[in-house]
Amino acid sequence: MTQTIQTILSKLPSVDVLLKKINPEYPHGIAKEITQKVLTEIRQEVLSGTKTVLETDTEIITRIEKKLQENQFSLRRVINATGTVIHTNLGRSSLSSQVQQQVMETSFHYSNLEFDLATGKRGSRYSHLVSIIKKLTGAEDVLVVNNNAAAVLLVLSTLTQNKEVLVSRGELVEIGGAFRIPDVITSSGGTIVEVGTTNKTHLTDYERALTDETGAVLKVHTSNYRIIGFTETPEISELAKLAHSQKLPLINDLGSGLFLDMRSFGLPYEPTIKEVLEQGCDVVTFSGDKLLGGPQAGIIVGKKEYIEKMKQNQLLRALRIDKMTLSALEATFALYLDEKVALEAIPTLQMISLTEQECLTKAKKLADMLSAIPDLNVTIEKDHSKIGGGSYPEHVLPTMTVSLTSKKYSADHLQVKLRMAKIPIISRIKNDCNLLDVRTIDEAEFSMIQTSLIEIF
Repeated sequence: MTQTIQTILSKLPSVDVLLKKINPEYPHGIAKEITQKVLTEIRQEVLSGTKTVLETDTEIITRIEKKLQENQFSLRRVINATGTVIHTNLGRSSLSSQVQQQVMETSFHYSNLEFDLATGKRGSRYSHLVSIIKKLTGAEDVLVVNNNAAAVLLVLSTLTQNKEVLVSRGELVEIGGAFRIPDVITSSGGTIVEVGTTNKTHLTDYERALTDETGAVLKVHTSNYRIIGFTETPEISELAKLAHSQKLPLINDLGSGLFLDMRSFGLPYEPTIKEVLEQGCDVVTFSGDKLLGGPQAGIIVGKKEYIEKMKQNQLLRALRIDKMTLSALEATFALYLDEKVALEAIPTLQMISLTEQECLTKAKKLADMLSAIPDLNVTIEKDHSKIGGGSYPEHVLPTMTVSLTSKKYSADHLQVKLRMAKIPIISRIKNDCNLLDVRTIDEAEFSMIQTSLIEIF
């Protein structure tokens, strides 16, 4: 016997009751709105006579969560199980939880973004980073824009407009997104003067190329490729001496800057920002969201006389950073004041510094959590992680992966299932297995992976 309309409607659960049973990972406001819509739909179905028996609370929640999944934000959190630490497609570096606290405190309230608390007058948003970056690098002055490509563009358009820029042929590189150094130079109003050859450039090559029209000497770090074998390039100190003898600035685009020596992690030597400044560079540019482990930003450090000119460039207005980026950068740099704290608190550094044994410990923990899932074969395999982001392209890090196979799903099919989870899990396939590289997975995400695989199987 069907229930009467009044009886059915009286048994509808309240919004508050349903919200307590919905997955708390969904934003509360959106969950409440969808719940109200579903309850309205059910009432209309009952009143129209198309529904004569009410679903259970569990069935109603399933209906709500299905709509919630359809209404998720386009930009979402994912679990990076690829083993690539600085994964450009997945947002590059993860930020420290300590950075999150600072961003929430300053960005969700009014702040002194462009207000001088001492004088009560208008201030500069760039002043907030000057003190801490000067302390970390020894630079005379600092300027920050929205990414490193913008930093290079601002530097060149300020210092080399209608002038020649000397750059080694082997450093005329293209990086991600078809960003080409030659195009940036010409876009900024400068003229490229190639010196040397692809594999060998001597100091005398720069000397012979100097003219009255020369505006700067530019050195570009070839972040995403290496030339090995029969190669040569002048020392930075030699280039600096040559540039300064002609009263020219030496500009160094480091791409992915460093505050710490990475040799302790088994990686080859790369100069830190402080070191290249000490070697004589006048202006240095680098990214905030690569090896530094901060938000996307282009950071310019160097001589005050040059950076002051950049502050007067009208292009700066179009390239400036917002309060959230500024807040995240300052909080990230604060962690670097203590190297031990930086290694523990900055996810990018923490992931890179993991030893193979530490990866094995993590892999065993994850494998144990997944081993009881029916129809899923779980093993632990040795493999290699990548740093990514154009950093150390020829070097890999030994790692351990949790390998997933199943007779129920092919490797490709399982990878899609993982990618379609509530919190997408991005794996890599090797030898018809889905590999979950624990180097880039936070242990707090293990339970999320377990829940997703239980649902899949």
